Amino acid sequence: MFDTSGAKKLVEVRDLTMHFPIRTGLLRRLTGAVKAVDGVSFDIYEGETLGLVGESGCGKSTCGRAILRLYEPTGGSIRLEGEEIATAPFDKLRRLRPKMQMVFQDPQASLNPRMTVAGIIGEPLMEHTKLSAAQRLERIYELMDAVGLNRDFANRYPHEFSGGQRQRIGIARALALNPKFIVCDEPIAALDVSIQAQVVNLLEELQDRLGLTYLFISHDLSMVRHIADRVAVMYLGRVVELAPRDALFAEPLHPYSTALLSAVPEPDPASHDDAARIILQGDVPSPANPPKGCNFCTRCPRVMEICRQIDPEIREIAPGRHVACHLYAEDTQKTAAHAAQPTEV
Repeated sequence: MFDTSGAKKLVEVRDLTMHFPIRTGLLRRLTGAVKAVDGVSFDIYEGETLGLVGESGCGKSTCGRAILRLYEPTGGSIRLEGEEIATAPFDKLRRLRPKMQMVFQDPQASLNPRMTVAGIIGEPLMEHTKLSAAQRLERIYELMDAVGLNRDFANRYPHEFSGGQRQRIGIARALALNPKFIVCDEPIAALDVSIQAQVVNLLEELQDRLGLTYLFISHDLSMVRHIADRVAVMYLGRVVELAPRDALFAEPLHPYSTALLSAVPEPDPASHDDAARIILQGDVPSPANPPKGCNFCTRCPRVMEICRQIDPEIREIAPGRHVACHLYAEDTQKTAAHAAQPTEV
């Protein structure tokens, strides 16, 4: 297990917000905003894999893209090796680009169909380095070897490859500039199950060999359990729990984390039949109109009155374990304990 005690922080995210404007009417007046990411904070240490999980539409992919400034953040701070990314001018941002790259979800949509494999992998080298054509080609071959692609395929086009091979091309492109930090945005979601393990094993092998740091975004909890060192759970644009992988899967603290993990299929038929499933009632609220208090209060099986009024802050309740829930707030526990005491006559 990854030890964060002596590790150096590579990425620091503080109060990151990403709001998309809603414009209506003939004059397209601003009438609201979709709060896709709403005050997210976490750190990623050098050499670790932070898993970011949650149901579809919770803001995972938007958070990853905002961290790399593929989207312009509405607010907050993003630091890579101490350098601010969120407000960096474009000339400085271009200088930082080689340090941070992304592997996209759909390997077919993220590759230019009119470019060969050599052209796709070599494009970052043309933009950010001064290598000669021969040096560039040699680097392309090295990257193809690293991800398990045959050099003879360098002049082929993306449509001539399978989904797993296309994703390897995307990984090779991300590695071209020797980055330190890679956002993996559901890199296995569009692949067959038989290919998913190959791609994940490749990512782990490259991490060990090159010392990479990953933000691994996924809704496949079994795969996150396999690859991640720590896990952040998102719900409706906010991180509700952040904990080491083993601790989270053994004893989730937030009610949403508990419900999410209860949905993981059990391979053993006997365990599957005996598993205690938590079926949440209702639908996820709209990110354009979130609830007044806790975002999860409309579906939480353990909701209290304070949950509908006050939004809980995420706080550390045990070493390395952070949770945003009134069930673990000291003042809430004191109030509940006081109310439970008998009154003297």
